[in-house]
Amino acid sequence: MNSLISRDSQIKMMESTVTNTEKYLGQFCTILAAYTRKTARLRDKADLLVQQLSDFANTEESELRTCLKNLAEDLAMVQDYRQAEVERLETRVVTPLKAYGDIVKIKRAELKKFNADRNREMKEVQKLDRIRQRNPADRQSIAEANALKASTNMNRNTRQLEETIIDFQRQKLEDVKRIFTDFLTVEMLFHAKALEVYSNTYQNLESLDIDKDLEMFTTRVQLYDGALGSLDNQALQSVRSTSSMSRYPSATSSSLRHQTNYPQMPRNSTLRRQQEVDEEDGDEEEYESEEEEEEQEMRNTRESYASEYVRVRRQKK
Repeated sequence: MNSLISRDSQIKMMESTVTNTEKYLGQFCTILAAYTRKTARLRDKADLLVQQLSDFANTEESELRTCLKNLAEDLAMVQDYRQAEVERLETRVVTPLKAYGDIVKIKRAELKKFNADRNREMKEVQKLDRIRQRNPADRQSIAEANALKASTNMNRNTRQLEETIIDFQRQKLEDVKRIFTDFLTVEMLFHAKALEVYSNTYQNLESLDIDKDLEMFTTRVQLYDGALGSLDNQALQSVRSTSSMSRYPSATSSSLRHQTNYPQMPRNSTLRRQQEVDEEDGDEEEYESEEEEEEQEMRNTRESYASEYVRVRRQKK
């Protein structure tokens, strides 16, 4: 009975080992798979940042444009390293952890078989005890033979299971060590490469000559303002010349008339002429129609005269 109790404890310890392995390695697999997906999303966001930096650089002066272009190129290089990081995490970390699902299923099947053998041995032992109490010689010998056979099978299965669970534990330790060593190696490799690139990028940004860029911008703004001012002056002069040409006789012309002793027109005739000018400005369309009518009448008169002349010539002949 003591051996059965010890074997029962052994089975529980083995089951606990398999259960803990399934639980924690499964959680590691889920978390590291999510970590890998987040890293891939971070790579995608960084690619968008690279595109925005390139677009923004095209709108700036030469100094800032050069620095931003270099920054975008360095960030793109880092994202290439991040892509390699994602692929290595997937193959070296996540995939081996996924494999433990099948390994745990196999170990559970072996434990179930061992439990079945143990239960069969317990039944044989209990049957042997009952036969001994009744003390029949033939049944006792048969029961002892069956119990011995069951015990032999149990011992063989126990040794096999012990070897299996020890191999399982050894493989688990080696895999956990290798998986997390690879994880750290991948992360250190990425960060070392990124640190090297970012160091150069930092130096490039520190060398940005803000004063030179600002001076170029100020010069361009001033040139733009000067060109705008000249255009405004030209437009203003054009407007002034146009308004002076279309303006009626000013006070200066009247003063010249007084200086050259032009005969002064009576006030009534001056007012009448002003009214006539106003009427002419208001009735341009009527004058144009009248001129068209006069031209039409002259054409008709010419045609009638020509026809009369031709008729007279014919009569003379």
